[in-house]
Amino acid sequence: MAAGAFGALVAVTWIGPPWPAEQALHSSLTAVAIGALWLLRRRLDTAQWAWALVFLALHTIAARWIYSFVPYDDWTDALFGVRLSEAFSWDRNHFDRLVHFAYGVCLTAVLRQKWLRSLEIVLATSALYELLEWAIAMTLAPDLAEAYNGQQGDMWDAHADMALAALGALVTSLASSARRPSPVAATR
Repeated sequence: MAAGAFGALVAVTWIGPPWPAEQALHSSLTAVAIGALWLLRRRLDTAQWAWALVFLALHTIAARWIYSFVPYDDWTDALFGVRLSEAFSWDRNHFDRLVHFAYGVCLTAVLRQKWLRSLEIVLATSALYELLEWAIAMTLAPDLAEAYNGQQGDMWDAHADMALAALGALVTSLASSARRPSPVAATR
């Protein structure tokens, strides 16, 4: 069911894409992730698949609008009568910040490791992704690099992205440890 909904989302995002080349580049990472999930399919339960697909859905939506132009203000205005950028005086599109935070949340939920191990994996993979973005920026023309990376003029974009992923990992670790009974409580 969830895989079918995700497949439908992917299909819908490819209807008349405004930036097809950039969307394809972003979507290539989604294809790699789906391949990895397929290889791990026997080791993952339904909840782990769901967390992975939540992240990939957010990434797929962001890829459609190359992160920088996700129209979340239009969506929140239509649903709640509020434009987030106006309400918070934002100068940039923050959907990429949401996706990086969600990466930390979702990967930690998939991993089910102790908090420090989850944080290490999230930070390491976030750094690898930011290095990939840097490599793309160094090999593409400057305007194409900016379109792909979506830094929106923020020289600290990579740092903020990694920090938000780490925060997502910590929040999920704290939430999951709060739900687990302590070893002392379990023996009573």
